[in-house]
Amino acid sequence: MIPLSVLDLAMVPDGATSTEAFAQTTAVAQAAEALGYTRIWVAEHHNMATVASTTPAVLMAHLAANTNTIKVGSGGVMLPNHAPLAIAEQFAMLEALYPGRVDMGVGRAPGTDGGTAMALRGARNDPNAEDFPRNLVDVMGLLGDVRNEQGLWTRFKATPAASSSPSVIPLGSSGFSAQLAGLLGLPFGFAHHFDMGGTVEAVEIYRDSFRPSPILDEPYAIVTASTIAAETTEHANWLAGPALLRRYGLRTGRIGPMLSPEAAIEHPDFAAASAMTVSSLVGDTAVVVDGMHALVERTGADELMLYTSTYALEDRLTSLELIANAWT
Repeated sequence: MIPLSVLDLAMVPDGATSTEAFAQTTAVAQAAEALGYTRIWVAEHHNMATVASTTPAVLMAHLAANTNTIKVGSGGVMLPNHAPLAIAEQFAMLEALYPGRVDMGVGRAPGTDGGTAMALRGARNDPNAEDFPRNLVDVMGLLGDVRNEQGLWTRFKATPAASSSPSVIPLGSSGFSAQLAGLLGLPFGFAHHFDMGGTVEAVEIYRDSFRPSPILDEPYAIVTASTIAAETTEHANWLAGPALLRRYGLRTGRIGPMLSPEAAIEHPDFAAASAMTVSSLVGDTAVVVDGMHALVERTGADELMLYTSTYALEDRLTSLELIANAWT
């Protein structure tokens, strides 16, 4: 059976605080480890009241300190927002603290609006499409995976005496990052949970573009999936209401709080949200696991990463437990 992993955004439920959101993410990481999940990733989002995860490296350090074996990673760190040397130093430090447990999932989107992205970059120029491959290769070189004769690694060191390197995994929701990951011979993560389509095509581009490297002999594709499993499909659909409403808000530019299921169903936009076509796998355990198997068959994924967005922590934990028990 292919491995399962977890993606968590440290969502802030309506009426809660960032402190409570981080405590919930920590509980998810600990439960995922106990249930046998391979890794837990946290995202980078900025200037969003509903998402507490702004600095993946900091949250990763906390999660790694409160677990023992599960891999921790960024899903992802948004490289255009940062200087490559700064990111390399952060992840080299994490790897030194937790050898063999660190993933650097890296994306080329800002993870925020244009104004916030410029504020994050300060005086640095607005990056263009050509910057990302070069900056990614610089980060790789600083972390010990040298691909060119010249780069930042010829002048700078992320850590003077690193004994191991974090896993570098390009992320994307289009063919660009898929092709880049393949050409570099790296694992690739596709954001199927974004509901933007093109999952099968992107994974095919990745596999067709793949060139063996010092990192990988064969391609390795991680596909994310939105999942909510419960004892009954009716209850799972009830639990999915808040996430469905929030997704509608993202599509229409009206992002609201993460409401309770009771409040979500009373919201004036709930009917429109319910009419959306989404890729989420929601239902009783059999329905969700069957959908996961179908996704693997359709995409050829080597690993599935589950994103479970519910208002209450206990519902997230129950969903992960039901799926883990059925999957094994």
